[in-house]
Amino acid sequence: MSSPRPRLTRAESLHQQVARNIRNEIDAGVLRNGDVLPSTRELAQTWGVSVFTINEAMKILIADGLVESKSRSKRVVRAPDQARRGEVRLRKPHVLLIGGYAGSGKTELGRIIARETGWPMLDKDTLTRPVVEIALEILGQSPHDRDSDPYLSTIRPREYEALVAATTENVECGNSAIVTAPFVQEFSDPSWIGRTQALFGGMNAVTTLVWVYCDADTMHTYIRRRGAARDAAKLSDWSVWLARINTDFRPSGEHVVVDNSASSAPLQDQAQELLKRILGEAA
Repeated sequence: MSSPRPRLTRAESLHQQVARNIRNEIDAGVLRNGDVLPSTRELAQTWGVSVFTINEAMKILIADGLVESKSRSKRVVRAPDQARRGEVRLRKPHVLLIGGYAGSGKTELGRIIARETGWPMLDKDTLTRPVVEIALEILGQSPHDRDSDPYLSTIRPREYEALVAATTENVECGNSAIVTAPFVQEFSDPSWIGRTQALFGGMNAVTTLVWVYCDADTMHTYIRRRGAARDAAKLSDWSVWLARINTDFRPSGEHVVVDNSASSAPLQDQAQELLKRILGEAA
């Protein structure tokens, strides 16, 4: 279990935030059918909330059929449909570019769609992080740096080159692909969007841009929950980092917005709607 965190203070009910996060992890396959959840006290420590808050969150998940209470001290994930996924093969491959700020839930959205379709998921951090970290160390930077000029000017462009190359390789094989990365700089550049769509269009593939929006409070909760070393600088001075980003940002050009704020529809439901749209356009 991770170390205790300061108590959360948010506009949305804390138990709803906890329930939403656990639901997302179940839908994304991070928590699997039959997994035993940590104890109430352990979850309370992890989230920095009261035991009462955790019990209220569990009531929501139990009512939704996602968690079964075996006893006061044992709760089990119930998601039997996780293994019942069929591969979706389209006549024209589909490239789904999913962007969003740190903690927005873009990776969770990508995982949910990947589980539904069988399409490969290409996440920038997963593909490039080990190389990026050693490259930063060689340049005399912290391996967790994502703000310095050496990272932004030298390393970051190569990360996205690698990501596009991996996507291209899949599309050349006739595979659709789900690509997750912040994409803030890329989605704000109409030329980049046009070049990328032309690249995949030349291989008979369709490209859809998705922006995952998340309000600042919920984003802060997600970032604290995952406890990644690369987020330490953001969390050390959250207000400064928040002032540097534009939470109202939207891609330049046609796109789909998925709202992963605590007050929005469940991510699984929005993923299903997005998938229906894609498959409808492909029909």
